[in-house]
This record gives sequence, C-alpha cells and structure tokens, in this order.
Amino acid sequence: MKTLVVIAGPTAVGKTQTAIRVAQHFKTEIISADSRQIYTEPRIGTAYPSDEELSAVTHHLVGNHHVTEYYNAWKFEHEALGIAEKLFVNHDVVVLAGGSGLYIDAVCNGIDEIPDIDAELRENINRQFEENGIEHLRQTLKHLDPEYYEIVDLSNPARLKRAIEICIQTGKPYSQQRKEQKADRPFSIIKIALNLPREELYSRINKRVDVMIEEGLEAEVRSLTKYKDCTALKTVGYREFFDYFDGKCTREEAIEKIKQNTRKYAKKQITWIKRSNDYRWFSPMETTGIIAYIEQCIK
Repeated sequence: MKTLVVIAGPTAVGKTQTAIRVAQHFKTEIISADSRQIYTEPRIGTAYPSDEELSAVTHHLVGNHHVTEYYNAWKFEHEALGIAEKLFVNHDVVVLAGGSGLYIDAVCNGIDEIPDIDAELRENINRQFEENGIEHLRQTLKHLDPEYYEIVDLSNPARLKRAIEICIQTGKPYSQQRKEQKADRPFSIIKIALNLPREELYSRINKRVDVMIEEGLEAEVRSLTKYKDCTALKTVGYREFFDYFDGKCTREEAIEKIKQNTRKYAKKQITWIKRSNDYRWFSPMETTGIIAYIEQCIK
C-alpha cells in the first residue's frame, strides 16, 4: 500500500527541516501544503524554502503560481493528487508538508467543488466589508458558523468573505459542509503534527520575523505594492508593511504587528490540527522517533 505522510504544525515550528529529513530517509519527494509558498513573488515573508533546502529534496507546488492567479483548496486538491499519483509510481512513500490545514484536509478527505456564488451576493458582502470593516465580517461569520469562526484566520478578510458567501449561498454552515466531504484515497495516510512549548514557539516566531527584516522583507513588500489588492498578499508580513507604507502605522509598529499576528496565526493552526484525532504529536527534534513511528505504521 502506498503511503502519504503528512507533516503539519504551526509556523516556525520546523516543518520544512523535518519533512526533508523524513523524505531523505524514505528516498522520496515533498508536496508543499502551504497556501503562501505556492506563489512565485512573495518569498521572504512566506519563509520560502532556501536553495539548499530545495536542492536537498525535490519540492512540488512551491513558487509555481503568480500572485494575480485565483487559487483555492479545491484547485490544490486536484494539483496535489495529480502529483502524488505520478510520484507513487516510483515511491512507496510521499511526504505532504505544510501549515495550511484546509489544503491538507482537501488532499486527505476531499473537498467538493466550491459552489458558484451569486454575483449580487458577492457584491453585497464586499460592500459591507468596505463600509463596516473586518469586524463586521467576523461577527457575521460568528453568527452564521460559530464553529468555523473558532479556527479561521480572523485577520484574513478573503477567508471570512468566502465562508460567509458559502454559508449564505448554500444555507448551511461552511464547517458542516466540510465535515460531509470524505473521499476515498488509493493510499494510506499517516499524520504527524509538530509542536513546541508555547514560549519556545513564540520565541522562534519573533526571531524568524527579525531575520526576515534583516533579509529585506520591507523591500520585498515594497516591490509588490502594485499587487497589494491581490488575495495572495492580504496575509501576515505583507499587509502590515502595506499599512506602514500608507501611513497607518510606524515601521516599528508594523514589525511588532507582524510578530503578534504570526503568533495568532500559529495558535489558529494548532487549533485546526487538534480538531482531528488522526495526528500523532512530536517535537521537531524527535526526527528519529518520527521515522520509527512511520515505519511502524507502514508495517
């Protein structure tokens, strides 16, 4: 039986390095499940794998879409499954690694094609956002789907609007529809989740942001200003600098907000993973134990 090894966890926990070590052990390749690293242009702020990491193991679905492209979990599911099918021809194990829980769920469980949204409904939701701000979206989603409200990135208006659209269009909570979707896969799935004590994880996040600033994150964001309205860039590390460029905050405040919002995002990622009982939790330092666990499951 072919096996897909999922390596999930919060941002900055060490998924990339762990995935590389696991892939090297099983002499296989990695499919990235990162909704931000899939784009070509934003690199520093997305913790894009280094050239050394990319050369250590072949990575798929990294930097292969332009920020202007519309992309979603349904499209990712079909791309990732197509790649996995080809890889399983020559490999018994394939690694799926990343922090985007919705993308991982799409590959493991399946996701129905997202319904077409009525243009008037979409325009109305966009107008409400423009007139009343993101807090209005949050409260609307909390009313329509309190379960999804608890795990969604509340600072991502695109995610909030999409969930609201689907709730209203279908008349059912988005979280309920996601639970109904369960597809059979021609491979077994082993799910690994990485985590660290909160203080250690938050320290890693803060240090990572400092490194991003040193590597030129501000200049990268400035070079992408013409794309600032693209959904791909309405994300942590980019929107804070766009606010700084627009005079809404100081540079120091922008950097502090990046750290704060990244910590919040990490918390959401952990909450998402804990919804499922399928994951086995490890420290990123337990690579030997992770590999032993995978081998035991395969046997």
